[in-house]
Amino acid sequence: MQTHIIIDGYNLLGASGSGSGTCDKPSESKREELVQELILYRQRAGHPITIVFDAWRRKGNVSSQEHRAGVTVIFSRQGEQADQVIQRMAGEYGKECAVVSSDHEVMNVARARGAFVMRSQEFLKKLHASLSRGSMSFGKKREIEEPAVYPKRPNKKGNPRKLPKALRHRLRNLKKF
Repeated sequence: MQTHIIIDGYNLLGASGSGSGTCDKPSESKREELVQELILYRQRAGHPITIVFDAWRRKGNVSSQEHRAGVTVIFSRQGEQADQVIQRMAGEYGKECAVVSSDHEVMNVARARGAFVMRSQEFLKKLHASLSRGSMSFGKKREIEEPAVYPKRPNKKGNPRKLPKALRHRLRNLKKF
């Protein structure tokens, strides 16, 4: 079964250095560019993706939802933040989802509900590595992920070349993306 990826949209844009911009035009174009990259990632990796953006300050009490090539784009309703939507979805999917955010509260709630949690920077590396593979080129040269560095284990018994169990489990989950 594929892992459903739930992404905090503006958090991921902030991690990429794009930010939300000072006026609506740049943030709209950056959002659209991110959604297009996620559509390409969805086609390569096959994971269902939901990206959630804050829209709690706009007028109207209805949340909007779009489906584009396997990527669901959700704008939260007035008075509700994207963090709340993500936390609710993490509760619905449980262990069958991965939450991408650098917000500690969102990460803690998602982890408590059984979801796999990735920081935004970590997911960006996976996204850009996936997009740079193959014949497609995307303007900038993307960095390839560096190999894991083994932590020092002073005065510990056991195999010194073997990573701790929690770290091995995390790396195994990261390989799915």
